[in-house]
Amino acid sequence: MHLTPQHILLAGATGLTGEHLLDRLLDEPTVTRVLAPTRRPLAEHPHLENPVGELAALLPQLAGPVDTAFCCLGTTLKQAGSEAAFRAVDHDLVLAFARRARELGARHLLVISAVGADPKASVFYSRVKGELEEALRAQNWPQLTLARPSLLLGPRDEPRLGERLAAPFSKLLPGKYQGIEVAVLARALWRLALEESTGTRVVESDELRKLGR
Repeated sequence: MHLTPQHILLAGATGLTGEHLLDRLLDEPTVTRVLAPTRRPLAEHPHLENPVGELAALLPQLAGPVDTAFCCLGTTLKQAGSEAAFRAVDHDLVLAFARRARELGARHLLVISAVGADPKASVFYSRVKGELEEALRAQNWPQLTLARPSLLLGPRDEPRLGERLAAPFSKLLPGKYQGIEVAVLARALWRLALEESTGTRVVESDELRKLGR
């Protein structure tokens, strides 16, 4: 029998995937509480707790219990402005969030990584994602799910030119390199959260598409 998460901690609820995942979580009758810290206020909901501010400052203030934690944090080199600033978000902040989630009692962590994540990659983005995965494994989670989506497809508040140009071609790519709709990714993450298992599971983009259908 699958375990059903009741108390959820979600980082990145205002992002492209996080918005879809939050809507899904709040629609689930089995979810009694979603704790979602964000920079800007979210729409009120009876099952939503929404501390507002910078995540790094909010982490010590978050209170449990938490059963399952989702991390949808992520930026780009262009948005971050430098490699150091990118690493501070996509590596350091994710790790800090994971540590706090564990302190609050979470037993299952689901993190959005990226296709091609590899600590030995020559591409900086892929290398940071790979180093993040290694560091998360070292936290010894009872259950860790690393989702590796390809290009995320969906409308953004701030369109990214490169993604907009690449989106049509990404749908033609084979296997795990084919782009994935964010609504599909959100559904896949929720299905993965319901799985009762132990250890680390890496889920590539093609499997995420199947799970999110």
